[in-house]
Amino acid sequence: MTASPPPPRLFGDAFAMRPQDAYTELRAAGPVARAEIAENVYALVVTSHRAAIDLLNDTATYSKDSRRWAALNNRQVPPDSPVLALMAFRPSLLYADGQRHERLRIALEQCLSRIDVHALREATQGHANCLIDRIAPTGRADLMADFADTLPLLIFADILGCPTQLAGRMVTACQGIVSAGASAAQAAENFAGILFELIQTRKQQPGPDFTSWMLAHPARLTVEEMVHQLFCFVGAGTIPTAAWIASGLRLLLEDDAYAGDLAGGTVTVRRAMEKVLWTRSPMANFSTHFARHTTMLHGVPVPEGEPILISHAATGTDPALPPGLGYDNRSHLAWSAGPHRCPADGQASVIAQTAIETVLDRLWDLDLTDPDVPNRPGPFHQCPVSLNVSFRKQSADVLTATATATATASAGGTT
Repeated sequence: MTASPPPPRLFGDAFAMRPQDAYTELRAAGPVARAEIAENVYALVVTSHRAAIDLLNDTATYSKDSRRWAALNNRQVPPDSPVLALMAFRPSLLYADGQRHERLRIALEQCLSRIDVHALREATQGHANCLIDRIAPTGRADLMADFADTLPLLIFADILGCPTQLAGRMVTACQGIVSAGASAAQAAENFAGILFELIQTRKQQPGPDFTSWMLAHPARLTVEEMVHQLFCFVGAGTIPTAAWIASGLRLLLEDDAYAGDLAGGTVTVRRAMEKVLWTRSPMANFSTHFARHTTMLHGVPVPEGEPILISHAATGTDPALPPGLGYDNRSHLAWSAGPHRCPADGQASVIAQTAIETVLDRLWDLDLTDPDVPNRPGPFHQCPVSLNVSFRKQSADVLTATATATATASAGGTT
């Protein structure tokens, strides 16, 4: 009897270089198929757009509470497995159902609504200009490490009212989490500790910032809920936004359909950003759910408690999607769907678009020097490991001319 082939791996060097091969293999096995998401850790993965929509809207059958997985299957998962940084239960809206989710979601949405979009755009431009000033005289840079990785974290540090001494530590911890490597669990613990310090600071010194608004919200979140609510808010807001910035820039620089039309400005940037959400979703495989009982999804058995991930990357390139749908159609699942759809897509769009436009405005004769780079390792995010570019060096007088504009924009804040 011939043994069944092992399921595809959604991690490691081969997946980082050619993720589409794994998605093709998963599709061949059905709309839902089993994959290895870390060493000896398995999950079901949904690659069908239609099946994903059905699951994301079926709260009666599927739960977000990962304690179901811990109770039934987690004995086989090593305690230091990198996927636990994002899959282990936390008392936040990302892992909540029903009334608890609604309470946490309302608090988040109402605090998000207090962020001034115009101030957010100005603050993003200010931080972007500061980062570009560091690389502009050199003529070469890795826009992933030197720009996209750092910019969203600086913005979110502002949004949270994070003191300077905590902001640098927050950047390091977040980058450790997304690496999905051996240090991911420790990075997650460090990040939670930083957020606890921030909450204590804002309790004593409230201000016009997101942390203070959450602390004062009528939902009356506990300190534990606050830590994990902010944990998910920052993680879900910064890391995918960094990937969106990098992938948007790469598309604009390598695809002739966009690179030849950069004079089109905002329209061209928005078109590229929308295409990225369809074809290179920053969240590759996430929106983890757990069946409340053994069930079927589009003809595929789903055992109770087993993790089932939505492949946002694969659903966006599902061959079963209607032909001619177009990238301007926003029925992609990059923001997920249903009651757990991302509530901060508007803020993320402002940050990503402003970041990309600032790069294109500031760095002249911009060329991609190393287009064939792999993604970062790990199953959850789709992000190039680097974005190496060359551009015309800028002299000190050009940098001086931007300094005043940068200072003025940064002074506006984000609230």
